[in-house]
Amino acid sequence: MPTTLLFIIALIIVAGLGWYALSLWRQVWQRQATVRNNEQARNQRLAEDIEFLASSLLTEQVSVIEGSIRIKVLLDNYSGSLNSQHDCEIFTLIYDATAHIPTHQAWKELAPSERKLHEKHMQQLEEEHGERVTAAARQLSQGLGSP
Repeated sequence: MPTTLLFIIALIIVAGLGWYALSLWRQVWQRQATVRNNEQARNQRLAEDIEFLASSLLTEQVSVIEGSIRIKVLLDNYSGSLNSQHDCEIFTLIYDATAHIPTHQAWKELAPSERKLHEKHMQQLEEEHGERVTAAARQLSQGLGSP
């Protein structure tokens, strides 16, 4: 009789621990689903922003340099699917070529001669890579998953 009682108690303990483990796993699965949903929503917003910026670049509402930099940053944060035929390397090339140029308040504080040098460099980049940037922006404006 005592062994049967111990066996029943052990069975109740194991069942309780099993139920507790299952409830913990349900919490993990729910959190994973929430993370996936948040990431999908984030990627959707980023995709829309990238497409909008690419369209803005095509309609010259934003310059080749500024548009390229902004698109590159958004692409770096985007973890969704991206068509492998899209030429996104050009945005990285422009970004890297302009990384040394001061922005915002630092730009305003530059001497006019320094500003002119940077503007000349940016103009050269636009002339040299403008067509490739425009082609890449055209691809992205049609959607990140489409060629």
